[in-house]
Amino acid sequence: MDSHSASPLYLLERFDVGVVQLDLELKVVAMNSFARRVLPVEDKQPFEKVVLSFHPERSQPKVRFLLDQAECPVSNPPPMTMIINIPERVLLIKVTKLADLSGETTGHMLIFHDITDAVTHDAPAGQRPQAKRQLRKVPTVSQNRIVLIDADDIIYARAEGHYTWVHTAQGSSFCNLNISDLAERLDSAYFLRVHRSYLANLAFAEQIMRDEGRINLKLRGDGNILPVARASVPRLLEHLGLGETSALS
Repeated sequence: MDSHSASPLYLLERFDVGVVQLDLELKVVAMNSFARRVLPVEDKQPFEKVVLSFHPERSQPKVRFLLDQAECPVSNPPPMTMIINIPERVLLIKVTKLADLSGETTGHMLIFHDITDAVTHDAPAGQRPQAKRQLRKVPTVSQNRIVLIDADDIIYARAEGHYTWVHTAQGSSFCNLNISDLAERLDSAYFLRVHRSYLANLAFAEQIMRDEGRINLKLRGDGNILPVARASVPRLLEHLGLGETSALS
C-alpha cells in the first residue's frame, strides 16, 4: 500500500459508510443500505431490539463502553471511536449522541467504515479455507484516532480484559481487538500465543530462560521478557526449531 492509498482522504473516498440510528433505549430504529449489506441483519433482525443483541457476545462490552462514553457531558464531545472484529470483517465504528433543539439527548448515531481491505490480506496458501483474513496492519486507538501499526513491527501483545496492548520499539498502543482475535488474524508463522495473556512475535526472540521451573521468553528490546505457559513450551520449541522439550531439561 503506497502513501497515497494510506492517506485518510483516500480511505474516506474509497470506503462506504454504514449508518445505524438508535433511540433513547439504544434500540435500532433505522439503518442505511450499506449497513444492511455488511451486518447480519437477516439473522439478527435487530429492529426494535437493543443494539447490544446485534453484536457477538464477546463484542458487547466494547459496544456498551462506546455508548457510555458517547454520553460525555461536555459541550460538543467528539465521536467515540472503536474497532469491532466480526467474522471476516474489521469495522471502524464511531458513535455520537443526537440532541434536539433544547439540547436533550434523543438517541445515538452509530457510523462505521469497513476497513478490512486496508488492514488485511487473504490467508496464505495452504491454510484451511475458513481461516480468517490475516492482518497486515493492526488498528489501534490513540486520542480518539485510529493508528495502523505494521504487523512486522509488533514485538508482542498483552491482554487486558477484552482488549490488548500492542508493544513495538516505539512504545505501547491500545487495541480494541482481544488477544484471541489477534492470534487468529496475525501470521502464525511468526506470532505464537505463549501464554493466555501474551502473544509473541518470534522474529524478535532472543533467549529462552528457565528460572525455578518457569520458562520465560526474552524478546529483543529492554525488558521484553514474557512468561511461557507450560502447555505452550512444545509449540514454542517447535517454532524455533529446537526439537523436544528435553532441550530445556
